[in-house]
Amino acid sequence: MIIMKKLINLTLIAMACLAVACHKDATLTKLQPVAFTGPLTSSTTSVDVTAADTGSNVITFNWPAVVYPYKAHVTYTLQVDLPTDTVGAAPWGNAQSVTVGSDVLTQTFKGGAFSALAIKAGIAAGDTGKLVVRVQAYQDRNAYSKVVTLTVITYKSALVIPPPPAALTSFPVLYLPGFYQGWNPPTAGTVAAPTAGVYPNQGVYEGYIYVPTSTDPSAYHFKFTSAPDWNHINYGSGGKADSLTTDGLAGDLVLPAAGYYELSANTTTLAWTATPVSWSIFGDAALGWNAGDDVPLVYNPTTGLWSVTLPMKAAGSFKFRANDAWIIDFGLNTTTNRIEYADNPIFGSVTGLNNMTVPSDGTYTMILDLRNPNNYYYYAIKN
Repeated sequence: MIIMKKLINLTLIAMACLAVACHKDATLTKLQPVAFTGPLTSSTTSVDVTAADTGSNVITFNWPAVVYPYKAHVTYTLQVDLPTDTVGAAPWGNAQSVTVGSDVLTQTFKGGAFSALAIKAGIAAGDTGKLVVRVQAYQDRNAYSKVVTLTVITYKSALVIPPPPAALTSFPVLYLPGFYQGWNPPTAGTVAAPTAGVYPNQGVYEGYIYVPTSTDPSAYHFKFTSAPDWNHINYGSGGKADSLTTDGLAGDLVLPAAGYYELSANTTTLAWTATPVSWSIFGDAALGWNAGDDVPLVYNPTTGLWSVTLPMKAAGSFKFRANDAWIIDFGLNTTTNRIEYADNPIFGSVTGLNNMTVPSDGTYTMILDLRNPNNYYYYAIKN
């Protein structure tokens, strides 16, 4: 009986312990702190995005890894915002976010992409402003780097007038191989013969060639060929200064000096011409319509383009003309938005062409492109 009573008492004690929670206290789990151990850095604190570097790298950001207690991937995101948006009731509420990726600790931007990001953040196109940038790290919670402050000038795309024209129906061409380009017909310039359109003299080939200065005796020699090879008709010197022959063994045609020339060839009369030309803008959209008001364009031998940057006025108009005279000049066909000869000794004069204009006052880069005789055109690019 004594033993039985002891067993009963022990059982009651155990039950009492359970009833009053005779147990050890539970261990509380605490989140370990996570943070950036180093600064966010940028390759520059001032970014000026221009047309030349929209496709080039302009800025690189780097930051240290954030260590979380649990070993897993960490996602990093760049956040870009205006300084005024990082305070107040909803700081960084309008930030532009760029997800960099898992465990990636660097981000490089090209000029065009960074300019677009800055514009979305609130800096107007073509304006200067301040941006702040930080990095957000995330695994099971966020951690933020300290900010970097940048001065940014965003890129404003230039206004181009008129839009690039569509290709015309290709007219027949002759090739212009010569010493200036290694006597290689496939890579030579061309002259074209309009067979339709505004020009009354059809079947006459016309175009432009640039020959650089050289001391070689053959530097200014060339020929016309009917194909991009030497196996068809080759037009050489007919013995007179302005004559051609189809004799493949005839001598070369010779320009008098280095320079930029308008060339023509008449394969019916077997005559040719070479006129040295330089180009200018003339009209009251620029300086005026008086003698001496021509604004010279500058030729770039590398690009083959004529250009000049100058103030232009919307209230006036202008034309491109050669040699400061009304002998060779371009007007605008408003139906096709193409420039065509208003005056040219090779084709004669054409009526019905308009002067060119710009839509608003401002500084423009004017570009005249005469590289392709099937496709003469110009750009007026507002800076």
